[in-house]
Amino acid sequence: MILPILHYPDVRLRTVAKPVETVDDTIKTLVKDMFETMYQAPGIGLAATQIDHHQRIIVIDISDEKNQPLCLINPEIIEKDGEIDWEEGCLSVPDYYQCVKRANHIKVRALNQQGKTFEIEADELLGVCIQHEIDHLDGILFIDHLSKLKQKRLLEKTKKVIKY
Repeated sequence: MILPILHYPDVRLRTVAKPVETVDDTIKTLVKDMFETMYQAPGIGLAATQIDHHQRIIVIDISDEKNQPLCLINPEIIEKDGEIDWEEGCLSVPDYYQCVKRANHIKVRALNQQGKTFEIEADELLGVCIQHEIDHLDGILFIDHLSKLKQKRLLEKTKKVIKY
């Protein structure tokens, strides 16, 4: 099922997600729906927060063919090093792209869709994407990493579009 994606400046995007207690059929269905929503959007990553489900779940697929789905439940960065500037965009902040500094290399521990613990190392696009989506789970948007002036301009532009 395709789920609606929240858009900035919706305050629900600032909600800190709660850990998943048990990977049950409800969580598995949510993960499936998240992949469908992300692929349809189209995007390369989606956090449950973005669809107004405040549990620590992210889905990612950076492959061109969209055939390498990655699900991280309760993801936790356990190592990071280096620094990289990467131009980021976000399904919750449509048509807006800016360079953000992130760790270049990360190691993450999470649960998969079957509830099994695993670790993954990532750098460049995958590493940036994982960090971006984990930020969502903490109520942080990529625009929070930008200067106050850029944030103010984006908010003004967004308010004009949605006509507050």
